[in-house]
Amino acid sequence: MSANPRADQSVLLREDREGICTLTLNRPQQMNLLTTEMLLALQNEFDLLKSDKTIRVVILAASGKGFCAGHDLKEIRALKELPRIEKLFAQCSRMMQTITALPQPVIARVQGAAAAAGCQLVAQCDLAVALETAKFTTPGVTWGFFCSTPGVAVGRNLLRKRAMEMLLTGDVIDAAKALEWGLVNRVVSSENLFEETWKLARQIAEKPRETVAAGKRAFYRQMDLGVEKAYELASGVISSSFAGEEGRAGMDAFIEKRPPKS
Repeated sequence: MSANPRADQSVLLREDREGICTLTLNRPQQMNLLTTEMLLALQNEFDLLKSDKTIRVVILAASGKGFCAGHDLKEIRALKELPRIEKLFAQCSRMMQTITALPQPVIARVQGAAAAAGCQLVAQCDLAVALETAKFTTPGVTWGFFCSTPGVAVGRNLLRKRAMEMLLTGDVIDAAKALEWGLVNRVVSSENLFEETWKLARQIAEKPRETVAAGKRAFYRQMDLGVEKAYELASGVISSSFAGEEGRAGMDAFIEKRPPKS
């Protein structure tokens, strides 16, 4: 266990064991939404991990049935003005990029649905192990706010046309298809999710720390040149979408549990 265990009511739990840090999103009743509070908690832990040489691998997990349902539309609706919405998405984009910048590999342990920015979170992690019943979707287009920021991470995992299919249709894909399309590395049964994720983490943790860190850094430098500018562009697009008439109408419909107007 971590030397500083978090209380159960914390939005983010941390456990350190055998050089592996497990961060668990802990708002199951809210489908672990990426609220401002959750984004800040994740950012704080990632910032601490940057210089923590005792941690070799990070597992990003979630409590409850769902992995992460994305942003809190009630929070975004309450922000109203474009600059305030842009600030939220800039905060989220910074947190996502910190995952890539960490010297430790980050493995998403996906036990349930990952939607919108939740799907982005899975895609942003270096590796992902998913439960066979897990679902993935980027449904914003249906509600009037295109998932442009999730598209940055999803588009860097999937073939372009696969990514565009997810983004343009908003369809749900199952774990088997996510594996086929390259969104996750492994799909396992419920009794093996913890074991297989831990086994993968241990395998990596046993490798030379500096070699792994240097290798991860070099991989993303050569693969993702321009990602910061991509997130800057996408954050502007999605913020404008949420602040616009269609996006606000879509948020109202989503929160009120009724179909969006076409």
